[in-house]
Amino acid sequence: MKIRLLPIICLALASACSKSGTVEGNGIYITRSTCPQLGIPAGTGDVTTFDPAGSTDARAIDVVATITNLRSTCDETGAQIISTASFDVVATRRDAAQARQVVLPFYNVVMQGGNRIVAKNVGAVALDFAAGSLRAQTSSRVVAQVDRASTGLPEDVRKELTRKRKTGDADAAIDPLSDPKIRDAVARATFEHLVGFQLSQDQLRYNATR
Repeated sequence: MKIRLLPIICLALASACSKSGTVEGNGIYITRSTCPQLGIPAGTGDVTTFDPAGSTDARAIDVVATITNLRSTCDETGAQIISTASFDVVATRRDAAQARQVVLPFYNVVMQGGNRIVAKNVGAVALDFAAGSLRAQTSSRVVAQVDRASTGLPEDVRKELTRKRKTGDADAAIDPLSDPKIRDAVARATFEHLVGFQLSQDQLRYNATR
C-alpha cells in the first residue's frame, strides 16, 4: 500500500539536533521526532457501498463516505508515546427519502518500518442521515501507543547521521541512508499511526480500479 506520509529521509537526523530546519556549514539540521507519523494508506480513505450489493454499476451506488480533516496530538513525556488522532467522516447517499443510519468500520494501526503491523484495532462510525438529506457527517478519535525504547537509534547510527561532513571529503555527497545498516536502523525506529476504512477485497479492488 502507498501511504501519504512525510519521506523517511526527512526524519533521519537524531533528536539531539537542536536547530531543526536551519542551515549550518554545508548541512541542514532536521529534528527527528519520536512521535509516529500520521497518515491514511492510499485506497482506504473512502468507501462506496452499493444497492443491490455486489453491483459496481454507477447507478447502483448507495453511499459514498470519505475520511477527512485527519489531525493528531502526541504526548512524548512518558515511557509510552501516545498519539491521538481525530478525523471527520463525510458521506452522501443516493436516496434521501427516509431517515437512515449507516455504520462503517475503520481501522486504527501502528506500523513499524513501513511494513510491520505492531498493533491494530477496528472500530466503527455511525452516520445519521436526516429525512430528506443527502449528506451526513460525524467525527471520531482514536489512540495509538508506541514504546519509547523502540524509537531510539543505536549510538553508532546516531553518530554517523549527525557527523559533520566537509566539502571535499570523500563521503561528503553520500547519503548516509544509502548504507543498509543505517537505513534499516532508521526504519526500525520509525513508526506510523494509520487510519482508514476497513474494506473488503471487493471494496479495495473498486477503489483501485474506478
